[in-house]
This record gives sequence, C-alpha cells and structure tokens, in this order.
Amino acid sequence: MPYEQYKIALSQLKGIGPSRASQLLGKLSSISDLFTLSIKELHLQTGIPRQRLTEMNRDAALQLAEKQILFNEKHHIKSHFFMDADYPRRLRQCPDAPIVIFTKGVENSNPAKTVSIVGTRNQTSYGKLLVEELLSTIQSKELTIISGLAYGVDIHVHQTCIDKGIFNLGVFGHSLDRIYPYAHRRTAQLMLENGGWISEFLIGTKPDRMNFPMRNRIIAGLSDAIVVVESKKKGGSIITAELGNDYNRDVFAFPGNVQQEQSEGCNWLIQKQKAHLIQNGQDFLNFMNWDFETPKKQLELFPELEENELKVYQIIVELQEAHIDVIAMKSGLSTSQINVLLFQLEMKNLVLSNSGNRYTLQWNHCA
Repeated sequence: MPYEQYKIALSQLKGIGPSRASQLLGKLSSISDLFTLSIKELHLQTGIPRQRLTEMNRDAALQLAEKQILFNEKHHIKSHFFMDADYPRRLRQCPDAPIVIFTKGVENSNPAKTVSIVGTRNQTSYGKLLVEELLSTIQSKELTIISGLAYGVDIHVHQTCIDKGIFNLGVFGHSLDRIYPYAHRRTAQLMLENGGWISEFLIGTKPDRMNFPMRNRIIAGLSDAIVVVESKKKGGSIITAELGNDYNRDVFAFPGNVQQEQSEGCNWLIQKQKAHLIQNGQDFLNFMNWDFETPKKQLELFPELEENELKVYQIIVELQEAHIDVIAMKSGLSTSQINVLLFQLEMKNLVLSNSGNRYTLQWNHCA
C-alpha cells in the first residue's frame, strides 16, 4: 500500500489533528503501523484507549484515501502531508493546519511572498478600484496572490490577477472535483494557466456552509499578509482577518464610507487595531518593507561571492528568514558546509544570525 494512502487516511481519522498526529507518529516506527497494527498492539505502543482507537475507523479512512488517490492520478492533483518538505511552510506554523492539503497547478508550495486579498460578496465600484490599484502597484514575479473564488471581491481579485499575469491561488471550501460557484468555472480554469487551486477536502465534499470558515483559516495561514478590501462587520473576510491576527500575520484594511455597509468591517478592524490602515498599494509595500528590486540590486553589489555563497544567499533572499536545516535542504549542501558559508556571509555583512539557527539578510535590518 502506498504511503500516500496512509498519509491521506490519517487526515480522516476521527479526533486526530496535526498536533495529536505528530505525537502519535512519534510513538510508532512508521505511519503504516497506525493502520496495520492490531488495536491491542496500537494501544500498547501509543497509550490511546482501545475504544478511541476503534472509533477512528481506520478501514473507512483507508477506503476514502484510495478513492482520493485514484482521483488525484486522473486529474493531476498533488497531496501534501504536513510533515513533508513540500507542505506550505507558512501553513505548517498554524496549530490548526490540516494534516493534508490537495493542490492543482501549484508547482511551488512555498513562494517567496504571499498576500491574501479578501472582501465582501457585494463589492462596490470603490472596492473594484482598490483591488485594481493594489494589484497594479504590488505585482511582481516574486508575489503570489491568494483568495477564495467567492462572489464579489474574491473573484475580482482572481480575474485581475489573470489580466495582469500575476500568479494566484484559489482556496476552495469544498473538494477539487467541483467548482463553486459554478459561474466562476471559466475563471477557475484560466487560473490554472498562471496559478492553482487548493483544498483540504476529499472528493465528494460539497460547498456546505460549515466548510468556509475552515477554508478561511487556510487563506490566512498561507499568507505573509492579509488585505481586506471591503467587508461587512460580520462575514468570512472578518474571520480571515481575525485568524490572521491569531497566526501573527500582518493584516491590512482599506477605510471606507462610514455610512456604507460594505465598509463597516474594514473600519471596525482599523478602529480595534486589528488591521493597519492603508490607502493604496504603496502604503502596503511601505508597511511590509518590500522592495522587489532589492535582491537583484544586492546581488549586483557583491559580484565577489563564490558559487556556493551565492546559492546560500539567494535562498535567504527568497525566504527572507531561513533555518539552517532548510538552507541545507534547498541547497543540497551539508550542514557543515552551510555553517562555513553562513559565517563567510556574516563576515561580509550580508547575513545576520538570529536565535534558533535562523538567518536573515543584513540589509533587512538597516534603514
């Protein structure tokens, strides 16, 4: 049985989230043990009560996973397990991240910079102008835009990204075997030319109301920053913004007419200091301290870097902050080599060492 099936099945076991899954797997020699050992053996190795192990319904989870794998193979869907290297690193930081996510059209699950743009389903002409100005200002090859493919602001974000050639991702509140709303099917298909789809739901999952707050946590978790364009005081955009604060993401909102319902949510976020006030795309870039040309300029300033130094430096440019193990994994160099190269880059005042074996660019700390 392929390990992918065990990984997907793990996500379907009753009462098992990422934290408990990590603890569970730490007590077993292999993920396969979770499905192949008897209830008695599993109880002895994990300490989980036999009744709870029985209620997990391992056989049903394996059957669901098998159906998903067949669908994945037919429709070019990838699965990403939370303990694997190709799982989105930003999402992995979230305590309630899904154990498995499914993607279509996503070659790089860890892009350099990500921004989620969300808002009301009842977008106004003011909101449309804000979206178009924002995306025109911040567009870059380094940037990935994320939204939820819903009516209003979300679909306008995706359509504007398509028009401008900006890589964009749609996070679904249902499985990848359907498009909802159906009216957005054409846009969703066009997204695959320069973007992709993401979902945590197995095939056959309908767009039920309860799924959309779950979808919103993925939108927030995948992001470096969240921008709320227009929003009522209650709704999915506010949930996404609140989750962004919980996940220590930067949250932004455009102010609006105090007498207009579509602006109540944004004005409330700003008033409660749950979002930074921005008036345009340049405000956003200034807050984030993003200069998309800076890495290129920096590389040109230091032509004396030897090949491996340049390789390590570029990884830190891409990630902004990188753990030494991640640098080793992405570069293909040994940890001892990386240690020497990082020391050399520190001596050249290019890299700054932070706590926990993490490294950033020196110029990020110099204004």
